[in-house]
Amino acid sequence: MAAKSPFPAWSRSVERCVDEYITDLAHGLSKSSVEKRRELYGWNELEKENGKPMWKLVLEQFDDMLVKILLVAAVLSFFLTYLDGQKSGESDLTAYVEPLVIFLILIINAVVGVWQETNAESALEALKEMQPEHAKVLRDGHWIPDLAARELVPGDVVELRVGDKVPADMRIAVLRTSTLRVEQSSLTGESAAVVKSTQAVELADVELQAKECMVFSGTTIVNGCCVGVVVSTGMFTEIGKIQAQIQEASMQDDDTPLKKKLDEFGERLTVVIGVICLLVWIINYKYFLTWDYADGWPTNVRFSFEKCTYYFEIAVALAVAAIPEGLPAVITTCLALGTRKMAQKNAIVRKLPSVETLGCTTVICSDKTGTLTTNQMSVMQLVGSGIHPADMEEFRVEGTTYNPEDGGITGYNPGMMSKNLQSLAEIAAVCNDAGIMCKGNQFRATGLPTEAALKVLVEKMKLPHNYNSDYQNHIVDHSVVELSCCDWWNSRSTVLASLEFDRFRKSMSVIAHTSGKNRLLVKGAVENLLERSSYLQLKDGSIVSLDSNSRDAWIKKLDSMSSKALRCLGFAYKDNLGDFSSYNGATHPAHVVLQDPANYPDIESDLIFVGMVGLRDPPRGEVKAAIEDCKEAGIQVMVITGDNKKTAEAICREIGIFYSGENLSGKSFTGRDFLSLPDDQRRKVLSGKGGRVFSRAEPRHKQEIVRMLKEAGEVVAMTGDGVNDAPALKFADIGIAMGITGTEVAKEAADMVLADDNFSTIVSAVAEGRSIYSNMKAFIRYMISSNIGEVASIFLTAAVGMPEGLTPVQLLWVNLVTDGPPATALGFNPPDVDIMRKPPRRSDDKLINSWVFFRYMVIGLYVGLATVGIFALWYTHGSFLGLDISGDGHTLVTFSQLTSWGECPSWQGFEVAPFAAGSQVFSFDKNPCDYFTDGKVKASTLSLSVLVAIEMFNSLNALSEDGSLLVMPPWVNPWLLLAMSVSFGLHFLILYVPFLANIFGIVPLSFNEWLLVIIVSFPVILIDELLKFVGRKMSAAERRQRKSKAE
Repeated sequence: MAAKSPFPAWSRSVERCVDEYITDLAHGLSKSSVEKRRELYGWNELEKENGKPMWKLVLEQFDDMLVKILLVAAVLSFFLTYLDGQKSGESDLTAYVEPLVIFLILIINAVVGVWQETNAESALEALKEMQPEHAKVLRDGHWIPDLAARELVPGDVVELRVGDKVPADMRIAVLRTSTLRVEQSSLTGESAAVVKSTQAVELADVELQAKECMVFSGTTIVNGCCVGVVVSTGMFTEIGKIQAQIQEASMQDDDTPLKKKLDEFGERLTVVIGVICLLVWIINYKYFLTWDYADGWPTNVRFSFEKCTYYFEIAVALAVAAIPEGLPAVITTCLALGTRKMAQKNAIVRKLPSVETLGCTTVICSDKTGTLTTNQMSVMQLVGSGIHPADMEEFRVEGTTYNPEDGGITGYNPGMMSKNLQSLAEIAAVCNDAGIMCKGNQFRATGLPTEAALKVLVEKMKLPHNYNSDYQNHIVDHSVVELSCCDWWNSRSTVLASLEFDRFRKSMSVIAHTSGKNRLLVKGAVENLLERSSYLQLKDGSIVSLDSNSRDAWIKKLDSMSSKALRCLGFAYKDNLGDFSSYNGATHPAHVVLQDPANYPDIESDLIFVGMVGLRDPPRGEVKAAIEDCKEAGIQVMVITGDNKKTAEAICREIGIFYSGENLSGKSFTGRDFLSLPDDQRRKVLSGKGGRVFSRAEPRHKQEIVRMLKEAGEVVAMTGDGVNDAPALKFADIGIAMGITGTEVAKEAADMVLADDNFSTIVSAVAEGRSIYSNMKAFIRYMISSNIGEVASIFLTAAVGMPEGLTPVQLLWVNLVTDGPPATALGFNPPDVDIMRKPPRRSDDKLINSWVFFRYMVIGLYVGLATVGIFALWYTHGSFLGLDISGDGHTLVTFSQLTSWGECPSWQGFEVAPFAAGSQVFSFDKNPCDYFTDGKVKASTLSLSVLVAIEMFNSLNALSEDGSLLVMPPWVNPWLLLAMSVSFGLHFLILYVPFLANIFGIVPLSFNEWLLVIIVSFPVILIDELLKFVGRKMSAAERRQRKSKAE
């Protein structure tokens, strides 16, 4: 019996396959044989990998450098707060606010992360839904009509009929009808249903499209009936291989460019925090570690645990100050707002980070069918006979959908329909089983797409002049479109028999009773009909012999139309039917002739040739302009399709990926040809400029192309609609599925879904992604510059030995709440007008370059000086720049006393007067030294208020990286002004609500104190304006240098 190693059933005869799988076409498998095979092959179903256990998912959420720093800070803070409570004998819940808030942040982060992770790989479930539930199977000599499809094993004999979904990969053994057509576009990307046969393929190593004697799991029978032998089940089917590829692609999900930059920033931040903490300890070691000298050696070493824990607290404060805790929330909010904007443009984002990834897309790998084209067959050219045998009438047919009202026929006068075109319309309408359905505004074909396109053509041709009064508008009744012209032609004829299409004669026909006599109406491949035609119908309806000159003229026209990638279909009829002239159904003596398809070529002989049409799946009207936009934006477009090479190249020329007459050597390959090239040659092909097209591509070809592009440093967006596209969609940096024509598998594997299936929507989404990234850079820089200021403030405080000015809980409030609204509002900055005329940014583009880092170091240093300075100012001065700040009655000390406050207990005669803050009065009669701990509440409030005010002004600086506020004033983004008001409002809330003020250790400020806060804070705008001016000069010099090099 066959082993699990693949057996090339498509290249072996039916008899060889039957022997290989030890089965019998007359009796099927026995029950015992089925059981043995199931032990070997398993059930015919797609496997689902076991998910990660919940505990592992939770732990993974903490595998992030910023999160680890916060976690350590929270644990230390909790431990130190507990020690303080034990020492003082008091336990105040408000003292635990800081560690509790940090833990809350981490818990929320973990919950969101786990929720995203457990949002199961729905693409795999969607694949399972494509598998049918039942099958008609022959076992032990009896047909089982509804055997569960999961019970199939290799060797089972299965019958398939029209409408059936194929339950497993099968080798066709017997055709029960002359023709078998299978819709497999979702698996292979072919735009039309494929004709199948029992004939083996000569080569064993061929692409899926060439395996004409195979039917694949998940595809659909659209015409005919057959019996097949199951050769692969479950994960060994082609659809199973796709599932394995999706799982593999899921394992290789890369972080987005922004995530990589933030991770890199987190690692650097860890080093910076460590260095600063070490410096703080080195600078202040004398406060907790002292010793005496005896004979040049240190003795009597003294260690103060109390002071040591105090500097632990400073280290915790440094960690809290350095980490932009609000950044993840602001990024998520900005991306969510971006998804809403994109949804309004028909781009539905399924995964938030893909919004940012779009902004740096450098290559779009697009499927052809359904993305660049409409995935709706349309007649593009109509050719009828002229007045003379060698003459022809040509018409260009407009419209690209199945909507009969979409476009008309250029140069065609419905009132002057010639006898010849009447014959063509009759054949197209009667020799046709298709229909049109409408759901919403979408028109779709029922039956074969080619036949549906012919019916739309008949509607556009209208009716002959004498019968135009019979024409009615197209009415949609219960989603079925009433085709009045086709119905009129069919009402004049009664179809008595159908001669089904087969791959040898390449035609199909019907015997119809019309105008009191039987007539054979034929349509098929033009060259085949011309071979079997003896006569030609002219424009006026007269019949002449089809001589060699006329035949050559039609063949020449056929070649011309085929060179434009048109699929040509010819029409003919026959009046002299011999024995079939009186045929009236199955009881007629001649009916026995129709039961053998071998007789069909003889019946379809001595035909009268009428004309032909050229069909194709046309490109979308807006695609060409979108391709031009991509070129201008520096984005390379590559087409990867399962369709044939000639058709793909013609479409690419038409939509502007290639210009007319461009040599496609080295630019157009089949999937197999490309993968057969050496690695260095493949890289060279992909790295070249201009468009590329890969035809006859299988899922593995698509995935390999995407992989090589990613390895070359490209950021790849992949579009697709079929099952065969799913692995590449999953593997690409951003997968984009079609919302209307796309399979559920493709949608679930994608990061983004196009609601209108329109390629130009991708270009709009890229522009939006670039705008969002630009705005994200603005608020990330804003938040990071604010954190640099906080670190500078704490470091300067520790360096000069002053009391702690800002507590960790105050810094958490600023980072999470006060900074949040302005940072979010920066996401609403208007996009640059030339955003799609710039090349895409590199994925390794630095979020903060050297100059920007220097700028924010300067700003951060000023923040540190301002917050520490106003803290020291309150203790040491009663007025500043004419503003009296001594109204509260606080005691002034020297700067030297302030920086050596730890030695206060040894000061002789040190006294402190009570001072008022709001409704509170602070008295220090018991211990004057408490003035530097409990009494710092007003100074600390001033420091916090300056920090908030500076960060509000700094958000105005972030409106533009280099643009002055004089050029880009604050009101260009009214949301930012509103956000600043909200942040100031929140700050006033914690200042003037006693309960909140007590939690944050602050008190209300007087009018003069607020003026002082504004005076100290405002210079941050002036400093950054000066730095922006320098930056603009540097950028201009750099542009001049690049320009001179280019010249």
